[in-house]
Amino acid sequence: MAVKVARDRAPFFPPMSSAAAAPPPYPHAPRINHVDDYFGTHVVDPYRWLEEIDAAPAQRWIAEQNALTERVLAAVPQRAAICSRLTTLWNYERRSVPEKAGNLYAYFRNTGLQNQAVLYVTRDLAEPGRVLLDPNTFSTDGTVALSGASFSDDGTRLAYSISASGSDWQEWHVRDVAAGADLPDLVRWAKFSSASWRRDGSGFYYSRYDEPPQDARQFKDTTYFHKLYFHRLGTPQSADVLVYERPDHKDWSLGATTTEDGRFLIIDATRGSDRNNRVFLKDIASDGPVTALIGDGEASYEYLANDATTFYFRTTRDAPRGRIIAVEPGAAAVREIVPQSDDSLDAASFFGDAIVAQYLRDARAFVRVYGIDGRLLRDVVLPGLGSVGGFGGKRSERETFYTYTSYTEPASIYRYDLAGGLSSRVFAPQLAYDADAFVSEQMFYASKDGTRIPMIVTSKRGVARDGTAPAILYGYGGFDISVTPAFSSAVIVWLEMGGIYAVANLRGGGEYGEAWHEAGMKTQRQNVFDDFIAGAEYLIAEGWTSPAKLAIHGGSNGGLLVGACMTQRPELFGAALPSVGVLDMLRFERFTIGWAWTSEYGSADDPDDFRTMLAYSPYHNLRDGVCYPSTLITTGDHDDRVFPAHSFKFAAALQHAQGCDNPVLLRVEMKAGHGAGKPTSKLIDEVADRYAFLVLALGFEPTVDRR
Repeated sequence: MAVKVARDRAPFFPPMSSAAAAPPPYPHAPRINHVDDYFGTHVVDPYRWLEEIDAAPAQRWIAEQNALTERVLAAVPQRAAICSRLTTLWNYERRSVPEKAGNLYAYFRNTGLQNQAVLYVTRDLAEPGRVLLDPNTFSTDGTVALSGASFSDDGTRLAYSISASGSDWQEWHVRDVAAGADLPDLVRWAKFSSASWRRDGSGFYYSRYDEPPQDARQFKDTTYFHKLYFHRLGTPQSADVLVYERPDHKDWSLGATTTEDGRFLIIDATRGSDRNNRVFLKDIASDGPVTALIGDGEASYEYLANDATTFYFRTTRDAPRGRIIAVEPGAAAVREIVPQSDDSLDAASFFGDAIVAQYLRDARAFVRVYGIDGRLLRDVVLPGLGSVGGFGGKRSERETFYTYTSYTEPASIYRYDLAGGLSSRVFAPQLAYDADAFVSEQMFYASKDGTRIPMIVTSKRGVARDGTAPAILYGYGGFDISVTPAFSSAVIVWLEMGGIYAVANLRGGGEYGEAWHEAGMKTQRQNVFDDFIAGAEYLIAEGWTSPAKLAIHGGSNGGLLVGACMTQRPELFGAALPSVGVLDMLRFERFTIGWAWTSEYGSADDPDDFRTMLAYSPYHNLRDGVCYPSTLITTGDHDDRVFPAHSFKFAAALQHAQGCDNPVLLRVEMKAGHGAGKPTSKLIDEVADRYAFLVLALGFEPTVDRR
C-alpha cells in the first residue's frame, strides 16, 4: 500500500578527506512513505517515484545528477590525458570472423574510431572489398546501430535489423547484395530475434511481440507472448504468416532455424532466460504441422545439424558439462556422438563428416575435431591460453574461420583448413602498444565454503606486490555466461596507468558447466557474492592491492554483484562501479523483459524467493550512516533490458545513506541502452569518466602515456 509523501531536506555533502574538492550537495530526492506488503513483511520503497522516468520530477533529478557528475569528473586533472590515450589505443583496425555469402566473403570492419562497424563483402580476403552496409549512415551520432544480420542461402539478399538508442526493439530491412540497395520490405516490433531464411530465398522467419503503446511505455512495460512469423519478400508485414505461438505459455520465447537442406524448421522454445528448452519441428517442404521433437524443459538442447531426419544437438541432458547427441523423431532413445568430458563443451559446429568442438578448461579455450562417429581426430593448435570464437559456416564448406584473443592480445582472424587441420592467420591488428610490457597470470583461490575459484590477474611485468597498486576486480557470475580472456583497449590504458586488472570466474557462470551455473542460482545466489568477496580478499592478502586501492566493477547481472558486495562488505573496497545493474530485486520482474530472469533469481511473488532476494537486494540493504565505498553508478536512459530506475533508486538511496566523505555519483548516458550498439565515441567517454573517477576515489597519481 502507498501512503502520504514525506519530504526530506537536500543531503549535505561534507568535505572529502582526499585532495579532490568536494562536490556540492546532491540533487534533492524526496523520500516518500511508500510501503509494500510482501507476505506480511512491510518493505519501504522511498524512491518509487523514480520509476516514472519520463515524468518531470525524475527528468529534472536525472539532469541535475548528470550535471553534478560531469562537473566533478571534468575537474579531475588527468581526465583529458586519459581520454586522449584511450582514443589513441582505440584507433586500430578491427575485423569480425568472415562468413560465406554465396561466392563472397562477408565481414565487419571498423577502421578505428568509427562509431559502428561497417559490413563489407569481398571475393578475396586479402582485399577489403566493397561496403555493403554502413550503419554510421543511420544517424549522425552513431546511436542507431545494426542489431542483426542474415544472408540468404545464395548470398543475394541480406536481412538486417537496426535498433535505436540501445533499445532491444528491432526493425528488419532487406538489402539486395549486388545492387547494394534496400528492397521495400519492412518488419517492425521484433525483439530477441534472428532472421532465418528459407533456402529458396522467398522470405525469412523471425520472432516478435505485439505492437506496444506508442509512448514511453514501450521501454518500460513487460513484454509477453513471443510469436514466430514468416515474412515473404515483396509483401507488407500485415501479410506475414503466423507460424507458431503459445498463448498457454505467455513467458515462452520462440526462435527458429531452417535446416541446411531446406526441408525443416527447428523451433526453439525457452522460458525466460532459462537455458533448458523445448524443441519443435515443422516440415517446410510439406507445410506440415508443428510437432514436438525433443525435450520437456529438463535440459538444454542446441541444434547443430541434420542428416535427413537425424538431428544433432549439443545438450546438457545427463551431461551437465555438455555432450553431442543424435535424435530421431519418435525414437525412444537418443544416440550419443561425443560424450561428456572433464571440460565444459562451450560450442560445436558440423562440417561434412567432422565436428569442431570448442571447450573451456579453467575458463580458457581449447578446440577439438571429431568424426561424425565421435572419434577424436585432432586438436586445433591455438596461439596461446586465451579465447576463441567463430568456427561457423555451412556443412558443405571445407574451411572455417575463428578469432583468437587474450587480455594482452587483440583479436586476430585465422583460417582453419578442415581437411589438413592447419590454421593460417588472415588478419592481424596493428596497435601501437608494447604487449610484452604486460603479463596475465591465472591463479586459484578458495571461496568461503572452500570452492576453488579461478582468477586471471593482468598487470605490468614486475609490478610490486606491496599493496600500493590500484586494482579493478571484475565479475559477472550468472545466466550460465562464461567470462573468458578478451582484449580491451580500455584495460591496456588501465594497466599503463599502473593498475591491476583481475577477472574472477564466479559460480553462476558457465565456465564449468551447468552444475557451476546452478551453484549460483536462486537460493544459491549468495555463493556468487562470497566468491567475489573471497577474490578481493585474495588480491589483498597476496599484496596485489589494498582495500583503499581496490575497485569492483560489473555490468547488468554484474551490476547486481557489485551492489550486493559493496552493501555486504563496504569496508573491503575503495570504489564500486555498478553498471546498468539489477539493483532492486523485488521489482525487476515488473519491467520490460525482467520477468524472464525469475528462472535465475526467483520471484518476489514466491515467499521463499522473496526472503532470499530481500536478504541481498542492494537497494533494500543500504543502511543509514554506513561508510560505503566511493561509487559511480552508470546506466542508459533508453535501457529497456534492465530498466534504468534500478540505478536511479539505488543512487538516491545510497546518496541518502552514505555515512562518510566518499562520493556517490550517477552517470546517465542519453540516447543509450543496455550497451549493445553503443557508439565508439560514447564508449571512450564512458571509460574516461570511469578512470577519472577511480583517480579521484582511490587517490593515486596515474602514469598516462601521452603518445
